[in-house]
Amino acid sequence: MKVNLIQPFYSSKEQDTQKCFEQLLQLLDQCSSDMDLIVLPEYSDIPAVQDTESSFYKNTKANHEVLLNKACETAKRCNAIVFVNALYMSEKGGRNTTFAINGKGEIVGKYFKAHPAPSEIKLHLDDTYSQTPSLPYTLTIDGIKFAFLTCYDFYFYENYAQIARLKPDVVIGNSLQRTDTHQALETMCRFVAYNTAAYLVRSSVSLGDDSTVCGTSCIVSPDSTVIVNMHSKIGMECAEIDPKKKYLKAAGFGGSLATHPEYTEVGRRPWLYRNAGPSLLPYNSMIPFPRVCAHRGFSAVAPENSLPALGAAVALGASEIEFDLWPTSDGVLVSSHDMTLSRTSDGSGKIYEKTLEELKQLDFGSKFNEEFAGLRIVTFEEILQKFTGKTIMNIHMKNLDDYAPMPDSYLDDTVELIKKYECERYCYLMITNNYMLEYMQKKYPEIEVCAGAQSKDLGAYSMVDRAVKYGCKRVQFFKPYYDEAAFKYAHDHGIIVNVFWSDDLEEAKQLLSWGADCILSNKYQRLAELDGGVRLI
Repeated sequence: MKVNLIQPFYSSKEQDTQKCFEQLLQLLDQCSSDMDLIVLPEYSDIPAVQDTESSFYKNTKANHEVLLNKACETAKRCNAIVFVNALYMSEKGGRNTTFAINGKGEIVGKYFKAHPAPSEIKLHLDDTYSQTPSLPYTLTIDGIKFAFLTCYDFYFYENYAQIARLKPDVVIGNSLQRTDTHQALETMCRFVAYNTAAYLVRSSVSLGDDSTVCGTSCIVSPDSTVIVNMHSKIGMECAEIDPKKKYLKAAGFGGSLATHPEYTEVGRRPWLYRNAGPSLLPYNSMIPFPRVCAHRGFSAVAPENSLPALGAAVALGASEIEFDLWPTSDGVLVSSHDMTLSRTSDGSGKIYEKTLEELKQLDFGSKFNEEFAGLRIVTFEEILQKFTGKTIMNIHMKNLDDYAPMPDSYLDDTVELIKKYECERYCYLMITNNYMLEYMQKKYPEIEVCAGAQSKDLGAYSMVDRAVKYGCKRVQFFKPYYDEAAFKYAHDHGIIVNVFWSDDLEEAKQLLSWGADCILSNKYQRLAELDGGVRLI
């Protein structure tokens, strides 16, 4: 792939805006058909300092359509991928946006700057999209996976680990960064490439041939080798890269080959250095057994599958909480055990036949205790927002019949939310349906799955065999369809054993002596002393 960097002159005088803009367009005209990827700097629609907020919006508005038309025309003429940054006006206001244009001259994606700078906030740009959790934006064009950083984004190193998780081939950087030296910018760019295991292709602007700051449009390989560094040169520069070529090194002395982020991810301890680190648990794979799982939360003291019940269990130190999911008729995942509404709410009918808005009108607290009158149903996303990283989640994927699978979107939507909140290592799905087990095995092998009992086949040994068949790490035995030998059979096959259920301390102790790893309980406090988790109660 032949990559072309465009680094135009950037003026400190607002009156030079149009002259600089015309020079940038001329550089696009010089692009040739042998180029495969063309990258332009941040705010290519206003390549000069803007003195006021009104001039900022006036000039971006005047140049926006001209710039995008020229970029699309260039992409089509050269049959190249073009990334150009400009102001995009959303319904809520302007957004610093990188437009992705394919070789047909079509806009196929938009990246909104993840970290709008304080100076941009003063311009009243819309930053609402950056106020909720989300995965880094990636886009695949012609088989190449791109990730993005824009200017201020380069300073948030913790985000590089997030980007690396998505395994991009190329990170596109559209920048100004007008106060950093060439040395600092090159260091940053090398750091990005090495820590994302991707090529870094960064385009900026020149403040003049003699300037020692800004500029530094560059191409850096995954091993941190600088292929191109334009420093303060005005114009264009090209280089050939193989975006699919990865840099592998020994994962520690004598270790097997791996990318740098793969090596570091193995030993990551985010609870040591993230904000609010002490509130985070280690990952599911690191918390010792035995464990007690609060079934439907601490359902003896608050309505089951509610935030109060789940929160009570977490506050008491439960290593695991269990809750059930159903999809609403409008596709929102909510937590409730029953298929019907009459037992736990003042409603009637089937939960999956109601919209979320209809369910939110119902009282899910009064039937438990009048003290909880008015309690509303909770969504899966609300649970993730409250408890990701605070406990392990045993997520029971409910279905109409153990032998009739739910739509694929049910699992897809569940996994999408898990990934959105980076909860993969803090949860597992409990599934009883064979089709759904196979679907998870093939499409989402990175998500841990527990094989539950089908209603017509509660045999512990067949459950273990089924778990092995579908690549599950756990089984959830159902009382009373198990014995001590069944626990051993599971462990001999490398399968973790959940037991549903026990509320009696002496019975639970016997189950642990048989080899139970995790016991589900409706009365967590009675069994809390058996919990092998890391929290102090």
